[in-house]
Amino acid sequence: MSKLLLVPLDDIVVFPNMSVTLTVDVGDEERVLLVPKHEGEYAKVGTVAEVTDTVRLPGGGQAVAVNGLHRAIAGAAETDSSGRLFVEADERPDDEPPRVKITTLETEYRAIVDEILELRGDDGRIAAFLRSISDAGALADTSGYSPDLTFEQKVQLLETLDVVERLELALSLQRERLALLQVRRRIREDVNAGMEKQQREYVLRRQLDSIRKELGEDETSVVEEFRQKIAESAMPDHVREQAERELSRFERMGEQSPESQTIRSYLDWLLAVPWGVRSEERLDPQATREILDADHAGLEDVKDRIVEYIAVRKLREERGIEPDKKSGAILTLIGPPGTGKTSIGESIARSLNREFVRMSLGGVRDEAEIRGHRRTYIGALPGRLVRALRDAKTMNPVILLDEVDKVGADWRGDPSAALLEVLDPAQNSTFRDHYLDVEVDLSEVVFIATANQAETIPGPLLDRMEVIRFDGYTTDEKVAIAKGYLWPRQRERNGLHDDEVTVSDDVLETVISEYTREAGVRQLERELGKVLRKTATRIASNATEAPVAVDVDVVRDALGRQRFYREAAERTAVPGVATGLAVTGVGGDVLFVEATSVPGGEKLVLTGQLGDVMKESAQIAFSAVRAHANEYGLDDEVFENRSFHVHVPAGAIPKDGPSAGITMATALASLLTGRPVKHTVGMTGEVTLQGRVLPIGGLKQKVLAAHAAGLTDVVIPERNRADIDDVPQHVRDEIAFHPVMALSEVLDIALEPAPQPVDVAL
Repeated sequence: MSKLLLVPLDDIVVFPNMSVTLTVDVGDEERVLLVPKHEGEYAKVGTVAEVTDTVRLPGGGQAVAVNGLHRAIAGAAETDSSGRLFVEADERPDDEPPRVKITTLETEYRAIVDEILELRGDDGRIAAFLRSISDAGALADTSGYSPDLTFEQKVQLLETLDVVERLELALSLQRERLALLQVRRRIREDVNAGMEKQQREYVLRRQLDSIRKELGEDETSVVEEFRQKIAESAMPDHVREQAERELSRFERMGEQSPESQTIRSYLDWLLAVPWGVRSEERLDPQATREILDADHAGLEDVKDRIVEYIAVRKLREERGIEPDKKSGAILTLIGPPGTGKTSIGESIARSLNREFVRMSLGGVRDEAEIRGHRRTYIGALPGRLVRALRDAKTMNPVILLDEVDKVGADWRGDPSAALLEVLDPAQNSTFRDHYLDVEVDLSEVVFIATANQAETIPGPLLDRMEVIRFDGYTTDEKVAIAKGYLWPRQRERNGLHDDEVTVSDDVLETVISEYTREAGVRQLERELGKVLRKTATRIASNATEAPVAVDVDVVRDALGRQRFYREAAERTAVPGVATGLAVTGVGGDVLFVEATSVPGGEKLVLTGQLGDVMKESAQIAFSAVRAHANEYGLDDEVFENRSFHVHVPAGAIPKDGPSAGITMATALASLLTGRPVKHTVGMTGEVTLQGRVLPIGGLKQKVLAAHAAGLTDVVIPERNRADIDDVPQHVRDEIAFHPVMALSEVLDIALEPAPQPVDVAL
């Protein structure tokens, strides 16, 4: 046993015969014990090393050069007076084992290490160093130089004292290293071989293409396939020239060119357009009208226009007149939601025996959606119109441009501006898509655009459209639609047979008048669906037996209490309330104007979320009544020292427009005279300071709303007399129209007679 200074080495293993320099202070010690240390734990075996030199470092530090001698087992430890740690070291120099045991191991070890050095690209110096070692223990310790061994493997090798076991362990570790290096070499060779194979295939493929071209055996190639499709297509000459030009580029570049896929996609789209393919039209006006009538009730204007289109086409064809490319049909259906604008597009296509394609434009903000993207962009595609022609597989489909009033615009462009060319019969025969970059003839396409409001459609675009307005359905028309279309459809959706549930016209009218208030029939269909679901549930649960006759009690049970009331009589029973007529985004509606006064001041208060135009209209009405007070039987004193308040319910709904002028003037006159407004009278018209009544718009929708509300007298401006013809005949039969030119005429019609004084004889 010898007492040696302990020098811990963090994550470092020093083997015998190794020479290293350590930045430690060993004092005057000639020998030290180097022990590996990892995360506070010391190895059991260390290396006895001889201090060969002491080096002074810059800055005052000290380092020592040591040379490993042999192994030693660390025993008991103690510290000296200066705090240095000394241990009892059981020194274990290597014994010389019998040659019989180690000869084979040494030979195999040297062979494996030589192979490893060859794989790593050794220049021969390490192999020469290895051949110079004759001691078996020192030979095994050379594994400690390997950078591929982990710290734990090196410690394990250091702690193996028996030379034979150590050599076997070193041999096992070197075998693992060799196997890993061989796998890496194999992977590298496979990658290189794959790259060489691809390059070889590319060269051979090019040579094969050249050989096929020389032999004229290239019929099965992609180029020949495209050429055959172009020849079979009925594309116009200018399109064919463009296709052949691009095909020549594709042929010169070859399939390996980066741009070849772009050209191939372009040719695919060019061939996808159904050039020269047209649906055979049914040129029979009578049959067309029958199909339209079978699908939709009402909508006479639209049906007449389609029948006219068919009749003109029939005459031109019978008389041998060439088709006029500048006489295309472009209809725009403007009306409230739920009035059948979208669904009639399919009926028009069926009546014409054409294909139908629907394009929803609501929320579209990119101009490229209409015209397509230029081919310079990655992922470029044609516009929606070209895609619609591809889907229809004909050049003369019916294309429905749905919600054209909701097209947006941003920094990418304005799609509505791109539609100017599409919807102009004088231009759309030469429509040019950005992607195809050839002229596409859209003159044979029947375009049908739909919108809820004309105000949001740009003026130049609206100017190119033939506008047909949908003003909503009357109650009788809704009953007919419900009975002929909505009720059978909802009955089928809810799994009921025709003979299991029935409904009368009176019950349908109850649902329409008491549970819906709309220009269309969308809400009506939902309510009928709810009634039928409740009925189907009772039949399925055996709570009732079929057939079931739906009456008012069944409706009340399914839909709950009544939602809408005809309240004109109750609202106008007191002076100061008049019934007006208005147009909203969902059709016509009835509104009430209330007026009251309070003592003090002389001001006019307006409430009800009124817009600027409506506020000015109220002020004009007040001034007109005050200026002509004597004509209306009013005393000027009633205006003195009094403030007036005009309110238009409902307060949460914004309102604007001048057409409530005579309604406000009538409410003020009713208040001041004490004469209530007749509960059967509704009115609409703009008033001037001179008491004149000016014309307004949307008369048909307003009259339909008055009819639905139960009004029997409607006061309208004289200059709107001609618009009465647009009102359905059965509504005209039930409503008395009163065209007027002056406010005094309005008051004579609308106000109740003044009470007559009664003489009492005494």
